Amino acid sequence: MHPIRTIDYENLKGLNAPFRAAYETAFGNLLDSGWFILGKQTEAFEAAFAAYLGVPYFLGVASGLDALEMPLKMMDFPPDSEVIVPSNTYIATINAIINAGLKPVLVEPDMATYNIDPARIAEKINAKTVALMLVHLYGKACAMDEIMPLIQQHNLLLIEDCAQSHGAKFKGQMTGSFGIGAFSFYPTKNLGALGDAGGIAVQDEATYLKLKAWRNYGSRIKYQNDYIGANSRLDEIQSGFLQVKLSHLDEINAHKNRLADLYLELLPASVVKPIRLNGVGDVFHIFPIRHPSRDALRIYLAEHGVKTEIHYPIAPIDQQSVRDYYAKKGWELPESDSILARKIAATELSLPISTIHDETDVRYVCEIITAFGQ
Repeated sequence: MHPIRTIDYENLKGLNAPFRAAYETAFGNLLDSGWFILGKQTEAFEAAFAAYLGVPYFLGVASGLDALEMPLKMMDFPPDSEVIVPSNTYIATINAIINAGLKPVLVEPDMATYNIDPARIAEKINAKTVALMLVHLYGKACAMDEIMPLIQQHNLLLIEDCAQSHGAKFKGQMTGSFGIGAFSFYPTKNLGALGDAGGIAVQDEATYLKLKAWRNYGSRIKYQNDYIGANSRLDEIQSGFLQVKLSHLDEINAHKNRLADLYLELLPASVVKPIRLNGVGDVFHIFPIRHPSRDALRIYLAEHGVKTEIHYPIAPIDQQSVRDYYAKKGWELPESDSILARKIAATELSLPISTIHDETDVRYVCEIITAFGQ
C-alpha cells in the first residue's frame, strides 16, 4: 500500500481557485454598477440558465429551500393537502412541504437508483393529493418516462428538487424542465455560488409572473403588493459568480463522470456501487456507495487520510421535527414507508468526487477500501 495521503472530501478554496480572476472581475463590475439586488447580473444569469435548461423562464431566489417552498405556497392549496415526496432525501424537501402547511406523503425509493420508485407512487394518490415533489438524488435523474403519465393522469403539480442535478438529463431532457424545477446553488453544488442562492425553472408565463412577484414581497409594481409574498431574491453578486461558473458546468460534470467511471471500475465487490442506466445522464454531485459496516469503513478511510460524508445519516421520518409535525397534526407516522430509507441512512457513504480530485486520488481511495476487505 502507498504511504498515507490526505484527501479532503471537498475543499471550497481549491474548488473556486480556477475562477478567482473571473470572480474578481465580476465583483468589480458589480461595484461599478452600484446596483446590488435584482439588476442586470441577475437578469443575465436567469436568461443564461433558462437557455441552458431549455425552459422559457427562470428566476433567481435566495435559497434552494425557498425554490421548493414558494411554488407550493403560492398555489393556495387547501390546508393539509397531500404532497408525495421520497422517503429518503435531504430534510429541505420535507421542510418545504411542512412550511407550506401541507402533508408530506412518503414513498420509498428504488434501491438501484435511490430515487423515488415510480411503481409505488400510484398507491399513494388520493383525492387530497395535489402535488409530487420528486428529488433527482445524488445527481441521477428520476425515471421521468414512468412518472410523467401519473402527473398528467391525476393532474398533479410536479416540482423537481434539482439541488443535486445541475445538468443531469433524462433521455436528453434536462432535469428541472419537466415541471417546476427548484435549484440550490449552495457552494458545494456542481453549480455553486459563494453563498446561499437558489432558483426556479418555470414552463408557463402566468406561474413565472406570480413567482417573480412573490419573491419580492408579492409586488409587481413598487409599493403595490398583490400577494403576501416573501423576501427571496438572488443577490447580484451571486448572479455574477454563477455566470462565471455556468460557463464551466459541463466541464465540471464531465470531470466528475470521469472520476465516477474509475470508481465503478476499481471499487471492490464488497461495496454496493451506484449504477449507470441508458438514457440517464448522471452528474455525480455525490458518489454514494453502501456497505453493511459503513461506520467502520468510514473510520478506516479517515485513518488513511480519506475524508468522506454521509448523505444522509438520519432518514426524514426519524427527524424530531418531522415526528413532532405528524404528532401535532394527529397523523399516524408511516413507519412502513421508510424501511428502505432507514437502510440507506445506515449504510450510505459518499466518496470524494470533486474538481479538486484527480484519478490518482480515486485510485488511492479504492485501494484503501479494497484493503478494508470486510
